[in-house]
Amino acid sequence: MLKDEARRGYWCECWTEDLTDKGPLTLRASFDAYTAPQADRWVAVALRTISPAFDPDASAQAWEWLYDGRIDTRRALLRSEPCTVSVTIDSTRITWTIRPVIFLPLAHRDRAELPACAYEFKPQQTDI
Repeated sequence: MLKDEARRGYWCECWTEDLTDKGPLTLRASFDAYTAPQADRWVAVALRTISPAFDPDASAQAWEWLYDGRIDTRRALLRSEPCTVSVTIDSTRITWTIRPVIFLPLAHRDRAELPACAYEFKPQQTDI
């Protein structure tokens, strides 16, 4: 694959939500995965890492996904379907999302000089 080609992959995010005050969702982490196994492994590693701090109910939710739900998640990802994994601890919900995406290549420069079009844009004078 050339480095300038679009590439299929998965955009993964971890969000938290305080259920007591209906506060906003807070993005905690994001990750770009290029394979379905890499995407669900990101969630699995996070769950295994933090599950020892969970209460028994949340721990059961986490391990249920790790043992059974992960298989369904992997199958859905291979069908290019988005997936969500959630665990509720006391009054906090942690949600991981995995969405199929196409990663577009970013523009890059081999030289230190800016392209000619960069000089066409002039900063605007602001009122003082």
